[in-house]
Amino acid sequence: MKAIKLAFPIVLLIISGIFLIASFNVPKANLGNPNGPLYFPIGLSVLMLIFCIGYLFQELKNLQKEDENIRLLIAGRTPKLIFVTVLLGIGYAFIFEQTGFLIATILFLGALLFFLNGVKKWKANIIVSLCFSFITWYAFSELLGVSLP
Repeated sequence: MKAIKLAFPIVLLIISGIFLIASFNVPKANLGNPNGPLYFPIGLSVLMLIFCIGYLFQELKNLQKEDENIRLLIAGRTPKLIFVTVLLGIGYAFIFEQTGFLIATILFLGALLFFLNGVKKWKANIIVSLCFSFITWYAFSELLGVSLP
């Protein structure tokens, strides 16, 4: 139980450290201040590191308290939901470039809704995935003028 409570702040700490290191690889600007593009990502990653360290110390301080919510989280359907959502997100990222925004989003949302709601609500799943995808595509491509793949 203790490892689970500490895992998330440690993972966030690692991610913010990687983000800080990657921030130094941002190319310098050709016009104006050459270090201008570095300020925001470095500042953000330092802020992330500060908050992650604070979060880690907070979890270390509360480590002795037994949290029933974590026990329920592990025992319930939540790990399966997280795992399937992450897998579908990775699949969405892989098919996005080949199929384009519209088809990839319809497939991703449809699969996710069928997993969450089940087959009994197939009409609602299809309607939501189609409507959301088309409305989002229309808003970006027609109203905002952003070209989607």
